[in-house]
Amino acid sequence: MASVTYEHVDKKFGDNHVLKDLNIAITDKEFLVLVGPSGCGKSTALRCLAGLEEISSGRVLIGDRDVTNVAPKDRDIAMVFQSYALYPHMSVYDNMAFGLKLRKTPKSEIDRRVKEAAEILGITHLLQRKPKQLSGGQRQRVAVGRAIVREPSVFLFDEPLSNLDAKLRVQTRAEISKLHQRLKTTFIYVTHDQVEAMTMATRIAVMKDGVLQQLDSPQALYDRPSNIFVAGFIGSPSMNFFDAKVVAADKTVVIDTGAFAVTVPQEKAAPYLSSVGKQVVLGIRPEDIHDPSYAPPGIHQAAVDAAVEVTELMGNEVILYLRSGDKSYVARVDPRNRARVGDKLQVAMNLDNMHLFNRETEAAIR
Repeated sequence: MASVTYEHVDKKFGDNHVLKDLNIAITDKEFLVLVGPSGCGKSTALRCLAGLEEISSGRVLIGDRDVTNVAPKDRDIAMVFQSYALYPHMSVYDNMAFGLKLRKTPKSEIDRRVKEAAEILGITHLLQRKPKQLSGGQRQRVAVGRAIVREPSVFLFDEPLSNLDAKLRVQTRAEISKLHQRLKTTFIYVTHDQVEAMTMATRIAVMKDGVLQQLDSPQALYDRPSNIFVAGFIGSPSMNFFDAKVVAADKTVVIDTGAFAVTVPQEKAAPYLSSVGKQVVLGIRPEDIHDPSYAPPGIHQAAVDAAVEVTELMGNEVILYLRSGDKSYVARVDPRNRARVGDKLQVAMNLDNMHLFNRETEAAIR
């Protein structure tokens, strides 16, 4: 088992600066997820760790060992790719055993590892089948099994669920989480899907344009995003943002968006006093905008008049697309809400969970 460290890692493809001074320390047995939009550098960071890309500067360590210039086969890692990359003419057993055969591992040891991995993944009954006889989910499990038999110090996953349908993605991500708990090995997982990241990770590294934006636990990213990008990326539907101005009125702090104004709870006002008179961005998550009839008790509410533009009835919740003045936003309300398109209503914004950001730097105002 091993920790993984990126020390001031830079990666350039010609003039394209893909990774910029990346510093991440991943502890032994941790499940770290690298997440971000396409082109943010997350897959490149994984490939640099695997040795499939040469870094431009900096160091990569596995445990205390500097592997920056070590060949991929000698790094004690195993990688699962987005494409299954199975040999079509080989059985499942032979696909899983192939890497071990190349390493001249004894036959008895190969047999033990393959059968153990197959049992862990629930594919023992598939060992004699060919890949064309398997479903997408079964093929992905074979690809994971091929990594497991290596018994590496670090597992790398590069968007392994992208080719699966929605239901199978949910099932397979649960299986990967259980696999991590069972193997007790370091997992590093790349995805663009923030739901995958939130449900699987011990910690999440959010990336944008090759720069690490924030590294923290899923709940901390949700509750205390460091900037507008992280706030908007984590959470579904994403956070609502309103250009606003901080004003002082009768010894209280008010956030005025032009379309509506909210009074900051007294106990939360202190951090915002230095922003009075300044332009800011107000952030409110859809789940913190309630139908007043079903709002949680004990919260500081701000009543806002709104018009309903679109409704999405999800069964367990209702998504409302609302407009107040020139501001459009999304609310995630109780399923008992009966609002229809064109209705005028009042919503309750939970100010205990509001966020404020500097409009110029986009950093959170704490």
